[in-house]
Amino acid sequence: MELFSALNISKQFSGHKALDSVNIDIPEGSIYGLLGPNGAGKTTFIRIINQIIAPDEGKLFFNGRELQPNDIYNIGYLPEERGLYKKMTVGEQAMYLAQLKGLSRQEAQKRLHSWFEKFEMKGWWNKKVEELSKGMQQKVQFLVTIIHEPKLLIFDEPFSGFDPINAGMLKDEIITQREKGATVIFSTHNMASVEELCDHITLINNAKVILNGPVREIKKAYKTNTFEVAYNNFSGNLSDILPGSFTIIKEWQEHDLHTATIRIPENGNPNQLLSALIPNATLHSFTEQIPGMNEIFIRAVTEKTPEPILQH
Repeated sequence: MELFSALNISKQFSGHKALDSVNIDIPEGSIYGLLGPNGAGKTTFIRIINQIIAPDEGKLFFNGRELQPNDIYNIGYLPEERGLYKKMTVGEQAMYLAQLKGLSRQEAQKRLHSWFEKFEMKGWWNKKVEELSKGMQQKVQFLVTIIHEPKLLIFDEPFSGFDPINAGMLKDEIITQREKGATVIFSTHNMASVEELCDHITLINNAKVILNGPVREIKKAYKTNTFEVAYNNFSGNLSDILPGSFTIIKEWQEHDLHTATIRIPENGNPNQLLSALIPNATLHSFTEQIPGMNEIFIRAVTEKTPEPILQH
């Protein structure tokens, strides 16, 4: 079941098409990657979800019905551009933002004190925001994004400015929020984080969706039938024992261990490669080379004819 859907969303600014008939279905309980190069339309789409701006065309659906203004209380949004009031104290700022999300003063204070203790922030309560580092300020904003326990969480480059320890803490908390029932939209240029966190992705380029589907299925679609083999006890030329249609992309040797990257044609299969190697060498490893999200991102954006969009 989808928690959120976008149907034919289009938006134009002064002759510039920011979004062009964008369709996205975000499954409930998923961590969903919203990806794209700079200027692709991701931030415009996120602002439309948050009802900061309205689409020129199309409809948005939330929790099984058309998106309503008061649904904003069920959405938590951490923008890439941070926006805390520098002269306010951290506690005062956090209380203000928590109450904007619909919490009573008493409930806001109770939840904030609990989160401040969990995030090791108790000593920050009476400090002014301007005294905090960028990472510390972001920690405060992350906390007030999730404080009202929304059904939909939207994080735009959430790990920017964080050291590895605090980035890991936030990643763990994002997973915890998903386990508690939240659905997460996660926008980033860090493909390692996408690999680590996301179940599904949509890739937008030049205002259009060019890739869409479960991460596992997308990686399968972009496979190139390439394998890496490591072997020894072989003194001949690898090309002499392989079928002529196989392509040796790369070979190297460390001490007595030979390693090669080999592409098998579409009408071939891995057993043919194994059958060629096993009688002639001692095989140490045999691994299919599955492309990472970084490679897929680059290929999808730069190729004239990207892979077909996948369905959920």
